[in-house]
Amino acid sequence: MSAAPEVLVAGAGPTGLTTACTLLQHGVPVRLVDRRSCFTPEPKALVLWSGALEALHRLGVADALAERALPLNGASYWSGGRRLAGVRFGGLTGTRFPRPLCVPQPVTEELLYERLLDLGGRVEWGTAVTSVTTADGRAETGLTRADGTAETVSVPWLVGADGTRSTVRESIGVPYGGSSYDREFVLGDGRIDGDLPPDEAQYHLSPDGVLVLVALPDGGHRIFFDLPPGSRTGPPDAAELQQLLDARGRGRWTVRETWWTSRFRVHTKVAARFREGPVLLAGDAAHAHSPAGGQGLNTGVQDGFDAGWKLAAVLRGADPALLDSYDPERRPASARAVRNSERQTRLWLLRPRPARALRDLLLGALARTGALERRIVPELAQLELDLTASPAVRSGTAPGAPVPGRRLGDAPLRPLRGTSATSLHDYLATGRHTVLVAGDGPAAARAAERATAELVRRGLPDLTDVLLLLAPGTAADDPEGPAGPDLAAGTLPGTPPAAGTALACLLRPDGVVAATVALDRPDRVDALLSALPTGRRSTAPAPRGPRCSTD
Repeated sequence: MSAAPEVLVAGAGPTGLTTACTLLQHGVPVRLVDRRSCFTPEPKALVLWSGALEALHRLGVADALAERALPLNGASYWSGGRRLAGVRFGGLTGTRFPRPLCVPQPVTEELLYERLLDLGGRVEWGTAVTSVTTADGRAETGLTRADGTAETVSVPWLVGADGTRSTVRESIGVPYGGSSYDREFVLGDGRIDGDLPPDEAQYHLSPDGVLVLVALPDGGHRIFFDLPPGSRTGPPDAAELQQLLDARGRGRWTVRETWWTSRFRVHTKVAARFREGPVLLAGDAAHAHSPAGGQGLNTGVQDGFDAGWKLAAVLRGADPALLDSYDPERRPASARAVRNSERQTRLWLLRPRPARALRDLLLGALARTGALERRIVPELAQLELDLTASPAVRSGTAPGAPVPGRRLGDAPLRPLRGTSATSLHDYLATGRHTVLVAGDGPAAARAAERATAELVRRGLPDLTDVLLLLAPGTAADDPEGPAGPDLAAGTLPGTPPAAGTALACLLRPDGVVAATVALDRPDRVDALLSALPTGRRSTAPAPRGPRCSTD
């Protein structure tokens, strides 16, 4: 009889689905439960930024998302009916996704769910986590189904992706500190008549509050306002939205129809710890954001990918200490995203006239110099995370090598053998570990051969790739290189190694450089291979649970 999956994921939103898909893609079965009977249709989060899109690309869903999304080309800030500042999107370099995509959350969930099914996974709908205790390095988890039946399962690893009211987090006693705004927020998705750009977000700042307009993929718009708390209850109707739109939009637009409206409070919180023994917290269970900048879903997707590949590596034989890096990598990144969203929201909500005048003056000045764009867009994109202090990163680097703890930027490739990728990020899109050897000398060729042979011996062809990167124009720039590794011509981003030298990099599934070595002799590559899984592969099947009606 086969064993049960060693990972239980609570919550089948974007974060939980990302975690489960990543595990399955790395050959590790997973049990995924959700208290809901199926997905909910509310659009909720709208914007996917570059960092999350790169993670979703590694799971094979980003291209399908792009087909159903609206590329956003910029944002503008207005005050007193006057345009103060503009920020252009699309200027990010070194990524396949230089601009954000507007795509309602149900589309993201739908495509991740389809990917889950393709990978052999399932969601056990109508199954709620009711309790969690930890003992002897395992998570004892109580589950209750919609029909009232209950069970307790003991798993080596539990991922709590069960939302802001996380039962997992509360059960293990992790504090969820933060604050709530003294304003409530209302929004509506629908058709707005009037002159509006079809690919932009606008922020209209007034003494009474903010009006945000965001273009939607189907030609509609989302409108968003803040209000004093307790003025009304329930979702806003068209009349209330029109009244607010008239007051803050100076009568320029008319609500023709709405298909979703909501009234809610906003909290900014970060869990005190993202890991408690065998339990990892991810997504809204670990952090709550203001909607400014659309950071919540993006941060959760990256949590899920990080938890998934690290759990998979450990369960396939990597050093369990790898998971010690989950909290020190993801918690600071999440706290930074929460701070960025909160800073934007506080700017929206300024009331005193002098403070508003100073805000308007600074926004205009920063926009004119380009500083606003240079600062805001990279922060929102969440691409350039500094993981140099992570315990999962080896310090030290080789001349001309990328910096360990930093994401490797994109660069063109000319495929020669074993791959059709035309850029580094296309090659890394499999989401596997990668040993990248660069150089035009014999040490590089022998090191790539050595790495390939060792990974084959370990049985890791589904988990790790080896790419030998030859300098363009060298005599070896042809398909007649060593047998085994993939072969391409190109240069690493940054300063390439000097002629006649070689180096090797270990790239994590998230595209971050884990370690580098100079290849003064071929066996130096062994130092990189020691950080990889040993090849053990779980054979536990994913349980078959109640199927969603969209299956």
